[in-house]
Amino acid sequence: MFRTLQTLGWLACLVYATIPSFWLLIHSRPEYWRAQRRSPYCILVPVWIGTWIVMGLATYAWRQVPLYHTGWRWLPAVGLFIVGIWLYRKAGVNFSKQQLYGVSELKLQNAEQRLVTGGIRARVRHPVYLAHLCEMLAWSIGTGLLVCYSLTGLAIFTGVFMIRAEDAELEQRFGEDYRKYRNAVPAVLPKLGNTVSRL
Repeated sequence: MFRTLQTLGWLACLVYATIPSFWLLIHSRPEYWRAQRRSPYCILVPVWIGTWIVMGLATYAWRQVPLYHTGWRWLPAVGLFIVGIWLYRKAGVNFSKQQLYGVSELKLQNAEQRLVTGGIRARVRHPVYLAHLCEMLAWSIGTGLLVCYSLTGLAIFTGVFMIRAEDAELEQRFGEDYRKYRNAVPAVLPKLGNTVSRL
């Protein structure tokens, strides 16, 4: 059972760790992807799956190297899993599937263009990325695997660049409204306390 959880944690962290590179591809060259005749996902999704394979091969040899062995570690991990799931649910409120899947970035003419600043997004601009982080930390803490912690670190490092690129792209689309929102609400670590908007 424990070996199965280790393998699941490694595989989950592989996928989560590559999410920033997937979105960085989109946000660093949105005009290029918008100009494509076919759906950009015909290229982006296979490239993303390719990164899973490359990361899997790169980390396979040390996929079961533990940093520690303690039985209680799954208690905080379960808490982080619950917080992550809660964040995913809250992030979906007033946020369309088109927005969630990036269609708004890639198909300006046919996609819904709406800046969502209410709900959970009044506290944190990128709640889905925070949910990803919670899930990766949960797997890292629960399994105690070096590879999970390393992949989480990689996701944080690449995520910084992804968020900057996404913020620049959103500012280009929404202008001053997004600048005000970005200045009022933190990117990933939520604003606590008073939720009165400064927008």
